[in-house]
Amino acid sequence: MGHAGMAAAAVRYLRSVGAPTTGPLEALPRPELRAVRDDERAPLDPVEFRRVLGNFATGVTVITAPPSEDGGAPAGFACQSFSSLSLDPPLVSFMVARTSTTWPRIARAGVFCVNVLGADQGDLCRGFAVSGADKFAGVPYDAAPATGSPRLAGAPAWIDCTLHAVHTGGDHLIVVGRVDALGTTDGDTEPLLFHKGTFGRITR
Repeated sequence: MGHAGMAAAAVRYLRSVGAPTTGPLEALPRPELRAVRDDERAPLDPVEFRRVLGNFATGVTVITAPPSEDGGAPAGFACQSFSSLSLDPPLVSFMVARTSTTWPRIARAGVFCVNVLGADQGDLCRGFAVSGADKFAGVPYDAAPATGSPRLAGAPAWIDCTLHAVHTGGDHLIVVGRVDALGTTDGDTEPLLFHKGTFGRITR
């Protein structure tokens, strides 16, 4: 919010509590911003960073997008950084590396479907984690109802989205999607988990 916006918000608040608003209203001081120097950065070892963060178990998804209008193949990649974001409006998010060759195709489509994978779909996930191959070869799917993005057979849940926003996040992009449709398959399928570099499942 800029200075004008902050001032307007302050005026609205003063009016709501019955305070006078006829006098001049000074904007809040602008915070001092500066870049972080290289010698101020924490000396983190990338290998250690991955090792420690690998202790956080995540679910696994495949993000898909429909074929391009010129008749190309659908797009998809394995993603473990998916998360729900907002209930009102319904938003979800995922992170993708800036170097991804699949992301530009999803961005051009402007829509995507999040396929939440089940515990027995580790091989399917590995297929979508490779680069340069025909990831959909032999993979059964139908079209998600809102966007037409591939909805993979056997996935316990799916979330059909329109691209809402993209933010920078270091060497990744933070992608936000607005949910247009979603659903689950029948049954009580356990989720596929990723922990310390390997796939796993919930043990009851």
